[in-house]
Amino acid sequence: MVHQRRSAAGLSRSGDTEDIVAVLAPRLAYFAGVARTEHVTRAAQEMQVPQSTLSRALVRLEQDLGVELFARHGRTVSLTPAGRTFLASVERALAEIERAAEEVRADADPAAGKVAFGFLHTMGAETVPGLIHAFRADHPRVRFSLVQNHGEAMLEGLRAGELDLCLTSPVPDAPDLVGRRLDEQKLRLVVPADHRLAGRRRVRLAEAADETFVTLEPGYGMRRITDDLCRQAGFTPRVAFEGEEAETLRGLVAAGLGVALLPPPAVPRPGVVELTVTAPRAVREIGVAWPAGQVDTPPVAAFKRFLLSRRGRLLPG
Repeated sequence: MVHQRRSAAGLSRSGDTEDIVAVLAPRLAYFAGVARTEHVTRAAQEMQVPQSTLSRALVRLEQDLGVELFARHGRTVSLTPAGRTFLASVERALAEIERAAEEVRADADPAAGKVAFGFLHTMGAETVPGLIHAFRADHPRVRFSLVQNHGEAMLEGLRAGELDLCLTSPVPDAPDLVGRRLDEQKLRLVVPADHRLAGRRRVRLAEAADETFVTLEPGYGMRRITDDLCRQAGFTPRVAFEGEEAETLRGLVAAGLGVALLPPPAVPRPGVVELTVTAPRAVREIGVAWPAGQVDTPPVAAFKRFLLSRRGRLLPG
C-alpha cells in the first residue's frame, strides 16, 4: 500500500521532535492554503508563490509524514481523511502563531508596548508608583507587567527572560547581567517605642550587639546587608524571626520581639522608633539591572533611559 511504502521513507516516530517541527513548519501554511481552496493554482496565486514551489512543498510534506493528505482530481484536490485530521491541528497551530506574533508586535510597539519590570517589596508603596507616573507623562500608553520580589528571585527572572529590567539591591556583579547604581538609601535601626534606646536619635550599631534581631529571610538583599553591617560593627546578630516583608518586621519590632535594620517606611509606623545609625555607615545601594546583550524593544529602551536619567534622585524625599 502507498501508506506503508511512504511510512518507511517518512519521519521516524522515534525521531527528535525538534527535527520534525523544523521540517514541517515551513510547509504548514502552504498545506492550509491548498486545503482551503482545493486548487493548487488558485492557492499559489493567493499566496503569491510559484505553483511549482507549492506543489513540491505538498509532495515533500506527504513524504515526510508518510501519509496521503490530498486526493488529486485533475487540477483540483480534496482532503483525505488523514488530511482533514491534520488540517484541524494545523489551523489551530497557525492561529496560535498568529496570536503570538500579534502579541509580540504589540509588546514592542513604541507607543503602547509592554515593559516587564521587577522591584523590591520595599519600593512598591511609593518609589515605583512615582517612577511610573513620571514616565507615563511622556509615554501614556506604555503598559507594565509589575513583579515584586526579593533580589535573587528577580535576577533569576532576568536570566529566564521573564523580566526586562529590575530595581534591586545590592547592584549585581555578574557576567551575564548589567547593573547600574542609581541611588543609595539610608538604613535605620528600628526599636520598640519602650526600648532602652528609644530616647536616642542616633546610635552606633555596636550598641545593639546584645539585642535580638528580626530580619528578612536569607536570599534577600537586606538580609545580606544586615549581616554585613553587624559584622562590621563586631558582632553576629542573634536572629529570632525571619520574614519576607519589611512592614511585617516593623510589626514584630512594635510587638517587642526584637530590633531591625530597615529602610525608611513609606508611612510612619506607630509603636516603633527609627534611629540613625552613625557607625558603620548604614546604607544600601539601589540599582537597575538587565540581561547582558539584551536587545531592547522601544518601550523597554525608553524606560531604561528614564531610570538611568534618575541617577541620584531615584528615591522620594
